[in-house]
Amino acid sequence: MAREIGIKSPEKIRLVVVDQVPFPYENLLLKTVGEAVGFIGEGIINNAQVFGYAIYVRKGYQLTTPKLAHELVHVLQIERTSLQQVITQHFSDLVTYGYDNSPLEVEAFQANEKYRDVL
Repeated sequence: MAREIGIKSPEKIRLVVVDQVPFPYENLLLKTVGEAVGFIGEGIINNAQVFGYAIYVRKGYQLTTPKLAHELVHVLQIERTSLQQVITQHFSDLVTYGYDNSPLEVEAFQANEKYRDVL
């Protein structure tokens, strides 16, 4: 599926199951923007997050095929540019378009749809 999505180095992908998905709180800009757009903060549970080729998944979260495809698109986006570029664009887009209409998320949601009937 990773190759089909367009990832050039699928062998580098790792699923990391964690109690809590990490967020770089030490980066003041990311923390401030993340809280402002409701991406992080008190009471917000992040189920999955991509950092490079690592897909962090919260323990107990059901990572279905469509959801995995969504996260793989984020891996592809990072592979096309860089983690820093994707983070910068994503937070800018969240402020401008909101989560559902953010171009990076729209691209990832298309993978959800493409793989929604795949078990």
